[in-house]
This record gives sequence, C-alpha cells and structure tokens, in this order.
Amino acid sequence: MKLNLPKSIFLFALSAFIGIVSCSHQPGHLFEFSSAAEKRNDSIAALYNPTVAQQKAVKLDTFFQKLHSKTGFNGVVLISQYGKIIYKKAFGFANYFTKNPLTTQTHFQLASVSKQFTAVAIMQLKEKNLLNYDDPIYKHIPNFPYDSSITIRSLLTHRSGLPNYAYCLDKYYDKKNPLTNKMVVDMMIRFKPRIDYRPNAKFSYNNTNYLLLAHIVERLSGEDFRAYLKKHIFEPAGMSNTFVYDPLHPEMLKTAATGYSPRRGQPAVVGFDHLDGVVGDKGIYSTVEDMHRWDMALNDESIVKFNTLEEAFSPQHRTPNILPKNYGFGWRLTQLDNGEWLTYHTGWWHGFKNYYLHNAKDNSAIIILGNMANHSLGRVNIVQSILYPEKTALFMKGEALPMEFTGGI
Repeated sequence: MKLNLPKSIFLFALSAFIGIVSCSHQPGHLFEFSSAAEKRNDSIAALYNPTVAQQKAVKLDTFFQKLHSKTGFNGVVLISQYGKIIYKKAFGFANYFTKNPLTTQTHFQLASVSKQFTAVAIMQLKEKNLLNYDDPIYKHIPNFPYDSSITIRSLLTHRSGLPNYAYCLDKYYDKKNPLTNKMVVDMMIRFKPRIDYRPNAKFSYNNTNYLLLAHIVERLSGEDFRAYLKKHIFEPAGMSNTFVYDPLHPEMLKTAATGYSPRRGQPAVVGFDHLDGVVGDKGIYSTVEDMHRWDMALNDESIVKFNTLEEAFSPQHRTPNILPKNYGFGWRLTQLDNGEWLTYHTGWWHGFKNYYLHNAKDNSAIIILGNMANHSLGRVNIVQSILYPEKTALFMKGEALPMEFTGGI
C-alpha cells in the first residue's frame, strides 16, 4: 500500500469545538492498521502545534458563546485538527423542562448523518465480495418490483427514482404502530408505488434509498441491522455510547437529549411517530466524543480500507460535468473555488439539527450536534475560517459550507 492516500480522498474539510483536550482512539478493530496508515497519521500528528490550537480554541469559544446567546444555539460541539481535539463544549439544555444541562456525553439523534454508517456497512459487504455496487436491487431483495436499472449504486447516490416511503405508502398501514424496514419493503413489493423519474437520470435526495440499503445489509449478513452496526462498526471504532434506536425499547433514550422546535419564541417538544422504527436513513444516537472516534476510525482503516473510501468521497454525479454540489456514498460534497472538496453531511429530524464534516487531508473534523431546530448553524463558514485562517476568503465568500436543512432527515 502506498504511503499517501489517493489525491481524491484528500478532501478539504474543517473542525472546531470546545476546550483543548486530547483523545486517543479506542481498541477493537476489524483488521490491523496498515503501516502506511500509521506513518501517515504520525506525520499529520506532527503538524499539531499546541500554541496555535489554543489560539484557535479561544476564537472558537468566542464564536459559539455568541451563537448560543444571540441565535439560540443549543447543542454540543467538538472540533479536531491533526487528529487531536482542539475544542469541545456543551451549550444549553438537554431538557428545557427539567433544566438538565447538555454535556459531551449527551446522546443526540444523528438524523441523516446516520446515512454514512449505512453506506460504510455496504462498503464492508463489498470488501467481502458479497455484493457489487452495480448489482440490481432485485438480486438481493427477492421480488423487488423494479427493473435492473435500479442498482445499489443508484441507492447510495440518490439516483434511484424511487418515491419517498414516508408519503407513497401512508394509506396502507396503521400510523399508530411503528413501521419497520421489512414492512416498508413488503409494501413496496406488494403495491409497487410509481417511480418519480427515470432511474439514474438525476440526483434526488430520498430516504427510501437508505432504508433499502439497510435491508440489504440484513439479508446479506444474516444479522439485524442494529446488531450489525454495533458489531462491525460501533465496537471496532470504540463507539461504546452509540446505538440505533428501537421504538420498542424507549428506555434506550434515558441519556438522550429531547428534540425541540422554536414556537413563538418558546421551545416545543417534537414528538416521535411511526417513522421512527425505520432505520438506515436515520435512527442512530451518538455523542460528539463517539463521533470523534468514528472520524478517527475513518482515518486508520479500522472500518474500511482507504481505497474503498476514496470512491465514497468522490463526486458521483456527472451530468455532463462534475457538479460543484455533489454526493458520494453517504456523504455530501461541495467544491470550493480553489477546486478542493468538502466532505460532510447534515441531519434534521424531530428537533435535532446536526452537522458533521470529515477532512481526511489533515485528520480534522467539525462535529455539531444540536437539539433545537432553529437557524443558528447557518454560519458554519466562520468556524471554517477560524480553523483554516489561510483560506478565510474561500469560506467567507457566501456559504462555503452550505447547511442543507430542508425537508428533514
């Protein structure tokens, strides 16, 4: 294996969060670290300067304190660079009624940030030669009622043309009971809802795609999706405080924040509904510290290989040229004016509003988990400019890191 990562995986990204803390990666890996990964990470770690990190942490704290006091930001942030946490802090309440404060151990619903875990599960199965990205869906889901043009790649990249399960099937089931992935798949087979557009003709973000991917993971692995993620992703990454929610076990949320939406200036609880039993598109609960462990695991090949991630972090939509706003496999991509790509994802569900940016180039990350669904995260570009002052002009030109929080999850 080469010493350096392929160029396309060196996606430019950012990171910033509270208090200067150092953190080590947790044990329990799927396979041994490669010597190339160790050498690469050691060389990146050598770039860390505690004095500079302290200066950035002060600026980040000033920014987030103002964001909290002036725009109502309520959440937890963690920002790392060169593999080390430079800022980590909690702002506001986990529960406005009890006034329980948020902490760095508080669980948040990741919403659509969950999709990258589903994508990585599919990548693991590909590494085991259990599937190919261009396999038609009916190869892995018997009686799937659509032709071979809809493939695993179509699902990963949101180009399937399939309708959104939350709307196209709602007349066929009782909304008093939680849906499951199998229920949705069975209804799609039985009723064959009409597709929205010709498969692979365009990009259209759709949660049905990742529900189906999670179902394929279950069929090929022989394991429940929740159990699969715990065994093959969370545990190897050291994410001991991360789980996939099951509405049949509400006790799982005893350490989780409550999701809120601002109504007439007051926080209103956003309740659960029948869609919360569906996973793959959402449903993971995690903490900022566990998300940092996830970020580190992506940098050391303990979950999937670098060359597998390279394709996941590459623009998949070329109509006819590569678009500046793009999608990989479970990650959004945005190109800066200098040609560099940002790799990130947003999430919005039941009052939770999140942002996670992964930068493989210098082992940095921006992790923002919030439980108040307001517009306080609209200036993430300021965080970027603090983390990368030499590129401030790029970030401050409009919204360099757009927050696509429209339509939920």
